[in-house]
Order: sequence, then C-alpha cells, then structure tokens
Amino acid sequence: MTEQFDLLVVGGGINGAGIARDAAGRGLSVCLCERDDLAAHTSSASTKLIHGGLRYLEQFEFALVGKALAEREVLLRAAPHIIWPLRFVLPHQSHLRPAWMIRLGLFLYDHLGRGRRTLPKSRRVSLKRHKSGLPLRDEFPIGFVYSDAWVQDARLVVLNAMDAMERGATIFTRTRCVSADRDDEGWTVQLQTVHGELSTVRAKALVNATGPWTVQFLDQVARVGHDHALRLVKGSHIIVPRLFEHPYAYIFQQPDRRIVFAIPYEHDFTLIGTTDLDYRDDPSAPRISEEETRYLCNAANRYFKRSITPADVVWSYSGVRPLLDDESGNASEVTRDYLLELDQRGAPLLNVFGGKLTTYRKLAEEAMDRLAPLFPHATEAWTASGHPLPGGERPDVNAWQRELQAAHPWLPESMAWRLVHSYGSRAARILGQARSLHDLGEHFGADLYQAEVDYLRAMEWAVDASDVLWRRSKLGLRLTPEQVQRLAAYLTDTPPRRASFA
Repeated sequence: MTEQFDLLVVGGGINGAGIARDAAGRGLSVCLCERDDLAAHTSSASTKLIHGGLRYLEQFEFALVGKALAEREVLLRAAPHIIWPLRFVLPHQSHLRPAWMIRLGLFLYDHLGRGRRTLPKSRRVSLKRHKSGLPLRDEFPIGFVYSDAWVQDARLVVLNAMDAMERGATIFTRTRCVSADRDDEGWTVQLQTVHGELSTVRAKALVNATGPWTVQFLDQVARVGHDHALRLVKGSHIIVPRLFEHPYAYIFQQPDRRIVFAIPYEHDFTLIGTTDLDYRDDPSAPRISEEETRYLCNAANRYFKRSITPADVVWSYSGVRPLLDDESGNASEVTRDYLLELDQRGAPLLNVFGGKLTTYRKLAEEAMDRLAPLFPHATEAWTASGHPLPGGERPDVNAWQRELQAAHPWLPESMAWRLVHSYGSRAARILGQARSLHDLGEHFGADLYQAEVDYLRAMEWAVDASDVLWRRSKLGLRLTPEQVQRLAAYLTDTPPRRASFA
C-alpha cells in the first residue's frame, strides 16, 4: 500500500529536519527520509556555534550577519539546554587588522539584527589583567571580547526531528530515496532501507534538502534540470587536551587573514578549527589531512604559550559544506547564505542550496512560506517565537539541574550536568524510577548507562555506537576501544524498547 503525504523531505541534516518540523507544525502530513543517521554528515561537523559570523562583515555580508544574529536570539530561547552563551576573546595584532577596524566591526556586530538582544555587548580588555590573557603569549597586550553562542549541533538536528515526529511527521532514517517521479498531481517516490526493503510513497510536494548531494539528487534521482551549482568546501577541526581553564573561547587572526577558533570542549578538551578547502571527493567520507592538522596546530601556537603538535590531537573531524557557488576565488570567502528554488514544472519541488547552522530555522520558515500557498489547510508560520524544542521548556537550565539532583541525590554532579545539557526536561524520562546508578542498568563506561542507551534507541533513532558516542553525545572521547565494542554488541544483540519512554 502506498502511503500518502503532503510533503516529502529528502535529507536529515539541519535544513531537512527544520523544514519537516515547520511543516508538521503548520498541519501538513510530512515524511522525512535520510539515507544515514540524522546529522550524519555536515550538520554534525560544524564548529558548534550559533553566531552571526563576525568575519562575514569584511565580505560586506551585512544582511546575512543581521539575519543570523536575529536567529541567535530565537534559538537561545528555543533550546537553552543545548545552546548557551559563550564569550569570545579576539587578541589584537595591529599588522593584521587595525584596532579601529575591529572596534567598528564589533559595533556593527552588537547592533545588527532585529528584536531583543540578550547577550552582553563587546568591549576592549587588557590581556595583562583579564583572565583570558593568562594562557596567551606575552606579545598580546590587548584584546576584544564579544558574545555568541555554543550549540550541540547534531542534537539540534535530532530535536528538530523529534519535534516534527511529535507533531505527526513520519521520520525514516537509514532509508535512501532511490527514485522520484513527477506528474501534475504529485511525486511517486521509491524508498529503500539499509536492509534493501523497498516501499513507495506519494507526496504532493518534494523538498530536496540533501546538502552536498543537492545537485546529484536533481541529476540522478529526480532527473530535473537546474541552473545552480554548489561549491563543496571541507572544514576540519582538531580536539586536544584542555589548553586553558577559564570559560572563554578565542578567535585568532591568521597571517593568511583567515580566522581560527579555540573553544572549550566537553570540559576537558579544546576544539580548534576550522579550515576551508575546496573539496571534490566523496562528501560521505571527508578526512582531515596532515597539512590541515599542522595548519591548526600552528594557528593555535601563534597565540598560546603552550605549544601543541599533531601528536597532541585526541580526535579530529571533517565536514563538507555545500555552499552556493558565487565564483569567489577563496573558499573561505564563499557566501554562507542560502537560496531556495521552487520548481513548479509539474508537482512542486523545492531545492535548498547552501545555508548555515545558525539560520536553519529562518530557512525552514521561508521554505514553508513558499510552499504553504499550495496547501489551503496550512496554518501560519509559528517557529519565530522561539517555541521550545523537546526538553527546552525551561529557560533556567541550572535550576533544572539542581532540581534533578535534589530528586536523585545519588546522581553525580557531572552526569547531571551532561544529562540536563543534552536532554533538558527529558532527562527525567531516562532516569525514570531509578534510585541508584545500579538501577540504570549496564554501565558502558564514563557516565553512560543502559537506560540512556535504551532511550536514545527508542526515542532518538540511534542505531549503532557512532550514533550514541559521536552524535547524540561526545562520549566517544572517554570510552576505551573495549567499552565501545561492548556497546556495539549490546546495540546489535538487544532489541529497542520504545513504549517505556513515551
């Protein structure tokens, strides 16, 4: 039997999940299919920032920066458990950019964007006296501090998919769209699971949100002509043991005029990135090169007293950004804005070209504003008010952590922090009626227990160890190979249980 939907979204990255959520909230019947795990590619390989993009001001991308800064406020309200403010320090080097230029850029950054601004404004600091100056080399006497926000990027994707599902959407992971045929009434689409099982769905409209595969999808699956091209740019990051004790992040100017971030990461580590390199290989399997690793180490060493080498890297990751090709000569200067193309030569097809993590909600809203007139029963746009994502109903996350620990006094503080900053109010569903750590079931390592793994399988589409350890969490940094193997065996041998977490 062929299932019928108003909208089929192909692609389970941040844009696809955001569009599915917006559409389901407007009353449309929605199906989303993703050939791998949610956020398996670009959307889990970001620098983990919700930001306007300070460096885009030099490229005169004022509209993009303003849009992103306005979205930063919306997302801080929608998901305070996985998105929180972060102060950035920019040490000044006059031979790279004069102080007046930085002050002007930060003034614009403080004032661009619409609506209420909740984060502290920028200011000049003495790095001889400010605690952020302690780990820096002595040649940096002054710096500038400004605000942006941190996000658990893959969890942002999963929470959008969860919200879509709870509003009636059907979410298929590890399900490939193998063909899409169009007529005047809609699309007939064939889906194939990872096990080879085939099914057919009908949809009145189709959304192509396949990221790096957008053009390939048009050419090979939908077989539809198009006028746009993508420029694939690889961004790589390294993780090293913690280089500083304070909660500030850094933005470092480089001699090639690029910038590199150094960000507190998972309490015990520092995240350093990113690179920007044109990429022409398989988007499914980007890998950091030795040259990129050396570049990032050298970028940090120009500023920190403590030097690092490639031997200090405990983990690295790379992602391929599908940027709208604007024929820029330098990959780092390619626009991060997006283009939505609605093709109505038959049943509607909406193609998503480009975009960035911070503006995904706005992109989804604009996409549905384009499609909504085709569905008379669709309701108005609804996500701009900062409607909470699952678990984000309470803005005071610290208060929720205190309450969680008061209700479960046996819970270690570090574990309570991680649960609340991953699941928010839904952490209570994981703990259930447990009265001790023992009641949470098998201990897989670090603070990962069976109850959490079962929840991730039942409610968040986690299937294998990578889903659990690198996308739903970053506990892969803490488990031994033997512990990872045990977790993988558990996921293979034990069937998931869904009803107990509803």
